[in-house]
Amino acid sequence: MEMQEEYLHVVRKRFQSVKELGDKTINQLAEEHIHWSLNEASNSIAVIVKHLHGNMVSRWTNFLTSDGEKPTRDRDHEFEETIYSLQELRNTWENGWKVLFQALHEVSGDDLLKTILIRSEEHTVIDAIERQLAHYAYHVGQIVYIGKQVKGEDWETLSIPRGESEAYLEEMRRKYK
Repeated sequence: MEMQEEYLHVVRKRFQSVKELGDKTINQLAEEHIHWSLNEASNSIAVIVKHLHGNMVSRWTNFLTSDGEKPTRDRDHEFEETIYSLQELRNTWENGWKVLFQALHEVSGDDLLKTILIRSEEHTVIDAIERQLAHYAYHVGQIVYIGKQVKGEDWETLSIPRGESEAYLEEMRRKYK
């Protein structure tokens, strides 16, 4: 596999793993959890999902051919509570990721060093992809953190449970030997 195709394979897997952390968190939530925020300066999970969706649709629609900040995007509105149900949150979440994965599937190794625009600023395709991966991981981390806060003792860990690192390491060694 060429280096460019390997990069695309790896970055698609990384986006998928970030999405899965969000999926696993959202699947633990009840309707009342999606609107919780610590204070007025903090965003709820519903707001974060709405922002991610707006960003994904803007950045990944016509990814290679138009500025990633679409004139139709209303970023400020993304930070207003307008997702009212858990089902609406799930639909919004899935729609954003669908746009991203469709666009990323269309990117070829030959595209990686091309220049695209985000808010009129030039980026290589690689840089734009990495920028979005970091941005989404940041916000999904917030979703996970809020999920842990609202679920408390009922939280089902998304990684290696505390106190089980050695057992996990041994299992991985056996699996990959």
